[in-house]
This record gives sequence, C-alpha cells and structure tokens, in this order.
Amino acid sequence: MGVRQRAATYSAALAVLLAVVMTVSAGMGPVYIEPIAVTKVILNAVAVPVGMTLSSTPISAGPLQAPAIELVWHAPFSFGTERVHEQIVLGVRLPRIILGATVGFALATAGTVMQGFFKNPMADPSIIGVSSGAAVGAVAFIVVPSAIPFGIGLRGAAFVGAVVTAFLVYLIATQSGRTPVATLLLAGIAVQAFLSAVISFLQLYSGESLRQVVHWLMGHLGNARWGDVGVTVVLVPALFVIILAYGRDLNVLLLGEADAKSLGVEVERTKKILLVLSSVITAAGVAVSGVIGFVGLIVPHMVRLIVGPDHRVLLPTAALAGASFLVLTDTIARTALGGSDIPVGVVTAALGAPFFLYLLRSREVHSL
Repeated sequence: MGVRQRAATYSAALAVLLAVVMTVSAGMGPVYIEPIAVTKVILNAVAVPVGMTLSSTPISAGPLQAPAIELVWHAPFSFGTERVHEQIVLGVRLPRIILGATVGFALATAGTVMQGFFKNPMADPSIIGVSSGAAVGAVAFIVVPSAIPFGIGLRGAAFVGAVVTAFLVYLIATQSGRTPVATLLLAGIAVQAFLSAVISFLQLYSGESLRQVVHWLMGHLGNARWGDVGVTVVLVPALFVIILAYGRDLNVLLLGEADAKSLGVEVERTKKILLVLSSVITAAGVAVSGVIGFVGLIVPHMVRLIVGPDHRVLLPTAALAGASFLVLTDTIARTALGGSDIPVGVVTAALGAPFFLYLLRSREVHSL
C-alpha cells in the first residue's frame, strides 16, 4: 500500500471516528439527547440553500416602483427536531465540541512536528515555551488588563504572548545564521522557567482574579463561542495544510542535518519555517483554551506506534486522533461530576500521565 493510500485510509477511518465522537458528545449532558436526534439537528443546520424565487410585490421608490426581490431558500432535506434540542446542541454544546476538536487537532499537529524536529518522542508543543508565553499574555490581561494595548482581549493577549515567546526563543538560540536543535531546546527551557516566575508573580497580586487565572491555567473550553470557533477553525486547518507539505522534509531531517543537506533539503530554512508554523498553530489552540497538557505528547506517540514514523501519514492521523481525544476528554470534564465543569486540562493530565507511565514501563519509548 502506497504512502498516499495509507494516509487516506487511516485518515478516513479517524475522520469517521471523530464524527461519531462529536455526535455522541453533543448528546451528553444534564439533558441527554440521542445521537440520531443530534444528527438531525446538525443536518438541518448545515442544509445548503439551493434556490430562490422572485416576488412581484412592488416597492415604492419615489415616483418609480420596482419589483422586490424575495429570496426563498429551499433546503434539500429537513428533519423534524425539537426546538429545545436545537438550542442545546447548536447554542451550547456544538461550539465547545468543535472548538475542542480544533484545539486537539492543533496540539497534536504541533506535537508531531516537535517530536520529529527534536528527534525525541518526549517533545511536545510547550517545549520551546509557547504555552508559557500564552499563559503570561492571558494572566497579564486578567490581572492588569490596562497593561495590554490595542484592546486585543484575553485570547488576543494569549496568542501574542505565545508568538512573541517563540520568536524570542528562536533569536536566543540562533548563532551565526544557524539554529542548533540542542541550543533551541535549552533556550526554551530557560525561557519557560523565567515565564513561570512571571506567572507566579502575577498570581501573587491577582487578588479577586486568582480564581479566573487558575481556571485559565488549567485549560478549559467552557467559554467557547461561535466567534472563537470561526477564527480557529479557519486558521488551524490552513496552517496544517502548509505543515503537511513539509512531511517529507521532516522525514529527511530525522536522518541528520548533513544527510538532509545532501538530499536537497534547505535545513536552516526548513527548521525556521517548521518552528514558526508549529508555534503559531499551538498559539491558535492555546489562546482559546488555556494550557492543556499531554495532547501533543501522548497522541503523536500513540499514533506513531500504529502507523509508523512517516510524517506524510503520521501528521494527518495524529491530528485527527488529537481532535477525537480532546473532544472525548472534554466530554468527561463536563459530565463526570453532573453539573460541575472540570477544566479539561485536569482530565488530560489525569488520563495522559498514567497512560504514558504505562508505556514507559511496558515497552521502551521508541526513539525517532
């Protein structure tokens, strides 16, 4: 089976799994809705308008009159649904589920790139400080909103903090036009430590905002709105398409920089592009969800054990698996304690850490 066929087969299976998980999740909650009812609500919502008719009712326009154009849309299908089900699924649960899937998609993609970039299965999207940068931006906005200019809001502050941090780490690690991987890793660790101190300092003086700060740092999707979904669901797939184009280059980089150069890869340029893309896609996810750990660490490693290390197959499959994983864990977060809503970052850590320890004990973590 060729690479493209393998990627298409695995991706199709995981896309179906994601659709099932999202549909079931949309029915879970204080008001249970059967999957078939959820499906009807969603199909009605996405029914595409297919036609229009013209009305001959005149409109007064001074001394002249003209026929008014009345658009009458005819959906190709329509299912009977209960109004309350539509309000719950479309107004409350679906924005959160779609946002969760997109964030999981982004984090798993970034984790896959980072593990390939550093040739280390323990790498994740936070390894160069992107998550810490987003946390500083968000916490600064919560504690001292006047310190954040231009009225960019909480999510804008988190996004800017993440991107600026990645850029700073890159500048620190770059020497004479080269960016050694080991230096980049150490720079990321040092910057993360400094930013953790900044976050701790801001928490000391957060006062009544402390609860909101802690909630954001734990990672949550409870405040998801269609506006957040609209921006994220466009940006993340667009970045993923560009990253996927570098799948072969990631494969070649695993051989070492010298071999990569001999095979025609512009190593420094490729490293720079991959760093930028993985940082921005991580920032896009973290900015709307807070800090969610283990998705970018666990999911790529699990998927690699099944599909192998070829990034042309691994990138799409890990991304889709990450989307399903975060939707599933967020469903547990909002339903496990009845009316209480647990931050999803707590659930991913509670599930991810023991599972990863199991992997370490049961078999060697595969080197790349």
